[in-house]
Amino acid sequence: MTIRVTIWNEFVHERKHANVAEIYPQGIHAAITEGIGRIEPDFSIRTATLEEPEHGLTEEVLQETDVLLWWSHARNHLVQDEVVERVCSRIYDGMGFIALHSALNSKPFRKLMGTTCQIKWREADDKERIWVIDPSHPIAEGIGSYIDIGYEEMYGEHFDIPIPDELIFVSWFTGGEVFRSGVTYRRGRGKIFYFRPGHQEVPTYHHPDVLKVLANAVRWAAPRHGAMPRYGNSAPIDFV
Repeated sequence: MTIRVTIWNEFVHERKHANVAEIYPQGIHAAITEGIGRIEPDFSIRTATLEEPEHGLTEEVLQETDVLLWWSHARNHLVQDEVVERVCSRIYDGMGFIALHSALNSKPFRKLMGTTCQIKWREADDKERIWVIDPSHPIAEGIGSYIDIGYEEMYGEHFDIPIPDELIFVSWFTGGEVFRSGVTYRRGRGKIFYFRPGHQEVPTYHHPDVLKVLANAVRWAAPRHGAMPRYGNSAPIDFV
């Protein structure tokens, strides 16, 4: 089955900073598109960015999206509330949502969590090791006991999110911190996955295991045909 994927990226850092452009010359969205497309060639992938009309997330685009990946950082506050409502409505209706790295502060993710999503953070020479906590989960398929990433921005607990439905990955950093780096939720009929790594100044989205996790997550988050809930005023089924 073809899964229709939209990868959304601010596309700001790559155009403003030469060191980021060197790593992601066509943007983080392009690197993810190429990487997961190579793993799962049956994905139908499109991209959207902040400065497009309606941020590239029109009603038509979202209706044609099974799973939305979201990377954002510096311009979270510029995302139009109307688009946020549109995205969340589609998630409640069954669209999958994958929030990446600093998208924990994105308007859609914070609305879906209902919390501040605040963390500790540090940009230093930290090494990150992502431990697989739930090796039976389909998002961890094909991954060993852990993923070693070189230099990465540190995120540390406490991570102000609701208790996850599932905890799949936990990160450890050489500074001593740990972080719940791979968690899932359900909101309405939609499935949500947050995945921590992805600082713009390091080539994390060229890492084969990171890309494998994202490809797995897309398959996991894609809508499944289940019972359709009915809401609103309802006549009785039986008369007692």
